[in-house]
Amino acid sequence: MDLETMSERLQEGDRRALARAITLVESSRKDDRKRALALLERLPAPAKPGIRIGLTGTPGVGKSSFIENFGLRLTEQGHKLAVLAVDPSSARSGGSILGDKTRMEHLSRDARAFIRPSPSQSSLGGVGRRTRETIALVEAWGADVVLVETVGVGQSETMVAEMTDIFVLLLAPAGGDELQGVKRGIMEMADILLVNKADGDLKAQAVRTCADYAGALRLLRARPGDPKGYPMAATVSAMTGDGLDDAWSAMTTLAEKRRESGAWDHNRASQQLAWFNHCVTAGLTARLESDQAIKTLRDSLVTEVKNGDITPETAADRLLDRFVPRT
Repeated sequence: MDLETMSERLQEGDRRALARAITLVESSRKDDRKRALALLERLPAPAKPGIRIGLTGTPGVGKSSFIENFGLRLTEQGHKLAVLAVDPSSARSGGSILGDKTRMEHLSRDARAFIRPSPSQSSLGGVGRRTRETIALVEAWGADVVLVETVGVGQSETMVAEMTDIFVLLLAPAGGDELQGVKRGIMEMADILLVNKADGDLKAQAVRTCADYAGALRLLRARPGDPKGYPMAATVSAMTGDGLDDAWSAMTTLAEKRRESGAWDHNRASQQLAWFNHCVTAGLTARLESDQAIKTLRDSLVTEVKNGDITPETAADRLLDRFVPRT
């Protein structure tokens, strides 16, 4: 499929064209990379920006169940939803299970929803290498709500906050010791904390846990631009659906307040700049690794560093001076 046809079909809501476009941007081949960038340049900005929601939480907290039931409610309301579910990649083989789509059985069959599981491929920040570009594709497809489910690896998940409008941290009912185990950094980034599994025997514990987190949020330094009442904590049950409508209301209220204050546009502009810097860094690293002469020098310097013949700092300077001479 040529790029013009792919772009047209994508904007017409063709799911097959969307799947092929995402496969193209995820490819690491040089020729595919050129075509992917050309495709992205063809896509117009959405007439009305949708809401990009980052969702994270430790494995077992119920992210997939939450997304399925939450997503079904959104599609029932007429929203078009895209779920970008990033699966952990094996450090040994680079592969991943990609099981999120099978765990969201009902949502995956919904005509107004599109689920794309992608391996994280050892990417920092808990998101795939091309997640941001995929967001542009699904928005061109017509998604007005994009939900990015991250790996759930803790404090390193800062990158998701640099590509979404609202950051949601999903938590399980816990006690004091478990509360201490939650990284302060990720709590400081979260806009909304949701304690899941607030049903049955766990409901009372979930309510107590929510109160503990709400108290912890009040101790954190206020963030500039946050409206009154945010960040906030609430309970939900992915099983019964309790609290899901309130959670969506909290997200839309926050989005609206940020639009009114100008924080929304400021955040989007800051995210564009952050992504530009990331692309420059990633591009320099890729070119550094592809240059054969640099690779030979690097292998030699690695041996010297291992043997203690040179410090890592000096070795890095020599390598960089060879690649980009100082003026």
